[in-house]
Amino acid sequence: EVQLVESGGGSVQAGGSLRLSCAASGYDYSRYCMGWFRQAPGKEREGVAIYRSGGSTYYADSVKGRFTISQDIAENTLYLQMNSLKPEDTAMYYCAARGRRRGETCGSMDDYQYWGQGTQVTVSS
Repeated sequence: EVQLVESGGGSVQAGGSLRLSCAASGYDYSRYCMGWFRQAPGKEREGVAIYRSGGSTYYADSVKGRFTISQDIAENTLYLQMNSLKPEDTAMYYCAARGRRRGETCGSMDDYQYWGQGTQVTVSS
């Protein structure tokens, strides 16, 4: 069974930084997508950043230049470095993963099969 466990959330002031981690187990796909999604109270869940096996990365316009997604392949851990945090970044952040076929793009969050429990990020002004 694939399990994803997020950590690293917390409360920071605007302009601060946090690094989220997602530890994966039971997950050994040769081709896959892993991503970070977030959901604020009363809002729909949205994609934040995606890591595609092979090294490609994708970011939501709202976080470009501030957030960086990366992966430690050996440890099977996904990271999200968040800098210059804004109050509008406040949300529950989720790690998600799915396998993919060769050449397939990573799609929307509807295509992600496995999800973590989430970690809360709160940014105060």
